[in-house]
Amino acid sequence: MDLEGKVALVTGAGGGIGKGIVRALAEAGADVVLADLNKDAADRAAEGVSTGGAETLAVEADVTCPSSVADMVDAALSWGGQIDILVNNAGVEIIRPIFEISESDWDATLDVNLKGAWLCCQAVAEAMVEAGTGGRLINIGSILAQTPARGEPHYAASKAGILMLTKSLALDLATHGITVNAVGPGVVKNGMSSRGCLSDPKMADEVAGKIPLGRVGRPGDVGDAVVFLASERASYITGVMLYVDGGLMLATPWD
Repeated sequence: MDLEGKVALVTGAGGGIGKGIVRALAEAGADVVLADLNKDAADRAAEGVSTGGAETLAVEADVTCPSSVADMVDAALSWGGQIDILVNNAGVEIIRPIFEISESDWDATLDVNLKGAWLCCQAVAEAMVEAGTGGRLINIGSILAQTPARGEPHYAASKAGILMLTKSLALDLATHGITVNAVGPGVVKNGMSSRGCLSDPKMADEVAGKIPLGRVGRPGDVGDAVVFLASERASYITGVMLYVDGGLMLATPWD
């Protein structure tokens, strides 16, 4: 799954899953633009990647702001000359009892997780269409797109939205040679799960015991799925969410 000569743009690149995605893309040969609201985190992620010859650029970006997204895309194009792969990984997860979820919690979750992905897809897809060379749009969803958990109706709604956004864009962009797919992680160590169900070691063991493959996910598991969808091996796949959950969705109830 060689990505040499490709330029990838990854949002939320400074987080745990983001770093796993960046590392996997770089190891496959892609040059990577690391975008994050926290520029220092993007810089650290870029420094920590063993690229094996791949180049990296860290940029600050707010995916909820159209002008910031435009600046991010312009920076990536100026640096790499093209964008072949977009990975919408930026996201927030706020877990609260249902009657304590505020309007601001709802708005922040939908703004980052869904609107942010849409703004980035729209801007990058336009550049891809202008270039005329096709491309790959990859959205990071969640198993909660289909299997809800307690205390996260806003997060589940945002990820279900990602699933339908992925399908809709896949239909619209197919004639331009652009595939649009999603990766749906389950419970991932060093991802947002580490602040929730994995924050307590005993609870983490209990969660792992409910996963058919016997362990929680790693950022690299998500990264490997992204590389596959970005590669020519997936050239005839579009409009799907590839779940990377160790079989967790098969276990009911898992929460």
